[in-house]
Amino acid sequence: MIEKVPPVERKTRKFLSLDHYSEILTKEYYLLPFRFLRISNEREILVNEIGDFLVVPIGTAARIIEKKVTWSNDPELYGDLLANFFISPLPVPDLLDVISTRYRTKKSFLENFTSLHIFVISLRCEHTCHYCQVSRVTADRHMYDMSKEHIDAGIDIMMQSPSKNITMEFQGGEALLAFDNIQYAVNRAKQAAIKHNKIITYVVCSNLAPLTDEMLLYFKENNILISTSLDGPSFIHNNNRHKPKGDSYELALNGIIKCRRVLGEDNVSALLTTTNLSLLYPEEIVDEYVKLGFRNIFLRPISPYGFATRGAAKNKYDTSLFLEFYKKALTKIIEHNINGYFIREDYASIILKKMLTPFPVGYVDLQSPAGLINSVIVFNYDGKIYASDEARMLAEMRDFTFLLGSLGTTSYNEIFYGEKSTEISDVFTNESLAGCSDCAFQSYCGADPVYNYATQGEQYGFRPTSSFCQKNMEIIRYLVELMDADKRIEKIFRTWITDKS
Repeated sequence: MIEKVPPVERKTRKFLSLDHYSEILTKEYYLLPFRFLRISNEREILVNEIGDFLVVPIGTAARIIEKKVTWSNDPELYGDLLANFFISPLPVPDLLDVISTRYRTKKSFLENFTSLHIFVISLRCEHTCHYCQVSRVTADRHMYDMSKEHIDAGIDIMMQSPSKNITMEFQGGEALLAFDNIQYAVNRAKQAAIKHNKIITYVVCSNLAPLTDEMLLYFKENNILISTSLDGPSFIHNNNRHKPKGDSYELALNGIIKCRRVLGEDNVSALLTTTNLSLLYPEEIVDEYVKLGFRNIFLRPISPYGFATRGAAKNKYDTSLFLEFYKKALTKIIEHNINGYFIREDYASIILKKMLTPFPVGYVDLQSPAGLINSVIVFNYDGKIYASDEARMLAEMRDFTFLLGSLGTTSYNEIFYGEKSTEISDVFTNESLAGCSDCAFQSYCGADPVYNYATQGEQYGFRPTSSFCQKNMEIIRYLVELMDADKRIEKIFRTWITDKS
């Protein structure tokens, strides 16, 4: 006979009653670090040190600071402030280790240091885009291809990166005009990766005009990703990206179709550059991407480098005009999502990931410390080494402020820890920059000494007149406003950062 054992009382993890916490809840609270900003006539945003935010009525920040928010007069707000690390019942919060872990996670992109290595494999190009950011040369000038000696030296530097996962990106000019160099570089890098235990992602940036079946087969065999340019419908693309005696739109479209068929849709992406002409057609540009089956679009303004600075009539416009374009295009993108077609805007997605998740982003323009040097390095066709792609573009304008050294002569330590890198590091952390250190959106933004230098004449920058600041402040504010006003939009935004349609 089996003896019956009395049931053991099961302990649960149910929360204790509020009475248990009454002593804590009635104590005076301590302020934890947070910043605040008015985002409309009625609402303001509170953002703490780890990027958690609350959107609240105007005047709430003042009430919190004056210790006028209590459990008895506003339990919901008090609970939100307590749970989201805006206030603490103790001088040192019990969950300080949680806060520090989350802050460390936000900055974890620094752990692996430089992971993106850009090889400007050739300066030759057969397009004559009026917004080109480098001083391209004609397709027959082979002396502007990167030498094998410089490719070898660049790979040797790349293999010294502390990061196990690295990206090798080929740019131009038009990279495919030096396809033999790409083959040499990939084959050489694959051998080196085995020796140094690295995992390499390969990316080729191309307008796709010179694409051949031989190239496609090689890309497929070596798992190479393709990044191309698409500025919208044909009348915009052909105007922006002129090709003598050719239809650049048709060439790009045919190239995209071929790449998708051979490499798969997820291995082909496209970038948009916004010109004065583009500003007039935000909805049409978005609809073109939808028509062609893209699931993402990157709305980006003209960069102030290279040829783009010379064609003012086509390329120079006030940041406010871009922001107007951006909002109209974003509205159209949201409309497509509401109607059942999943498509994300990439710049918004990067910001939203910083706002809505505890994880870092790989986009170098929105990192602090800045992405230049810390996340990306550029090896130019002539062997010169630059702190970022934009720094290389400045050099094409005969300004070598951000030149770090030369392949084959400058050591790894001299490149990354030398005098020039140390000088740049003084101004590439937005937590210590005037105008950024007390900004509510600091944790969602970044620092960009190269942009500051190109637009304002010095690396530190002056936030009140900075177009970088103006653009990011308004886009972030607008994203918050949209989420606060319509929960459907917040739900759509969350699908953009979880890859779920």
